[in-house]
Amino acid sequence: MDIPREPVKNRRRLWQAGIAIGAILVITLVLSSLKPAAPSVDRGTLLFDTVRQGEMIRDVHGPGSLVPEHIRFISALASARVERILTQPGQQVQAGSVLLELSNPDVQIQALQAEQQLTAAQAQLVSLRTSLENQRLTQEGLVATTRVDYQKARRDALGADTLAAHGLIALNDVALAKDRADELETRYRIEQQRLVLMTATVDSQVAVQASQVQRLRAIAAFQRARVHSLTVRAGDAGTVTDLSLQQGQWVTEGTILAKVVQPGQLKAVLQIPETQARDLAIGQIASIDTRNGIVRGHVSRTDANSQNGTVTVDVSLDGPLPQGARPDLSVDGTIVLERLPHVLFTGRPAYGQPNSTIGIFKVTDGGHYATRVPVQVGSTSVTAIEIRRGLVVGDMVILSDMSQWDNVDRVRLK
Repeated sequence: MDIPREPVKNRRRLWQAGIAIGAILVITLVLSSLKPAAPSVDRGTLLFDTVRQGEMIRDVHGPGSLVPEHIRFISALASARVERILTQPGQQVQAGSVLLELSNPDVQIQALQAEQQLTAAQAQLVSLRTSLENQRLTQEGLVATTRVDYQKARRDALGADTLAAHGLIALNDVALAKDRADELETRYRIEQQRLVLMTATVDSQVAVQASQVQRLRAIAAFQRARVHSLTVRAGDAGTVTDLSLQQGQWVTEGTILAKVVQPGQLKAVLQIPETQARDLAIGQIASIDTRNGIVRGHVSRTDANSQNGTVTVDVSLDGPLPQGARPDLSVDGTIVLERLPHVLFTGRPAYGQPNSTIGIFKVTDGGHYATRVPVQVGSTSVTAIEIRRGLVVGDMVILSDMSQWDNVDRVRLK
């Protein structure tokens, strides 16, 4: 009898299918356990640096401009019309050189009126002194006359007493003589007091009028100065700037007419970001890049307030200025905050704050890959950052912004 062979073939197929499914499951498990391939980054687009050990210079950087240390502002003391312009911006002038000629008839009239009032006050002072002196002399004469009358009345009273003792005069006449003497004694004392009072008040009355004369003299001097200011002169020697008036133009009192600067005495005014200005101090060394040379200087002033996210810092220049340096020239300044000896440092990356832990990509595997490592950083400067933990001397790191690879810890460099 023949044995059917069909069931054997079915079992073989089942075994083959089971083996295939098992193989697929194993491959799937193996593949799922593998890490994803590292993304590739173009090496030419990255900035690299090496960890070094030595002295690290902490500094801050900011743009600015050259500003004259001495600026003489020339303003109008009175409203006037511009008649003549005798100098132009950029012209060198000496102290006392005439820059402009202005005119205003009202100013001249006011000066004449002030002179008139001063003359009148001086005349009143002379008249007052004369009047008071006459009154004093008159009072002195009255005192002298009263004294003579008093002495005569006293002698008459003494004579009446003598005559009364011999019965040669009536007692009533004696009493009248004594009353007359007492009256004149009182009048003499009163007139003396009037003279003393009059003499004491002469100086105070004259002083009041003299102070009025002094006030009017000061007013007259001010008005004369306003008249003289119509001829605008340079107060110091230097270069004329900001003279933009036109002939016939009307300027009001207080208007800045021009500036006279001394171009050889310049300072750098820098705008330092307020986040970097915490450790600034007077006397710190600075270098100013004029784009035509570098000049050394030192910090002479820091603004107490910040404006628009920056702090204004004045740097006095210690060295000679390069050729072409002039006011308002744009410059770049670097200020040295401190020097840190024997520290690990590298170039400052495009991210991270000082005294924190950041992730930095370190070049590994012979330069073919870069792996993110946690790094504790310390002090920072414009171009360097201190490494406290996480890297060693000779490690090469990526300083470029790697924020687009925040979701991976390893990249391939191509």
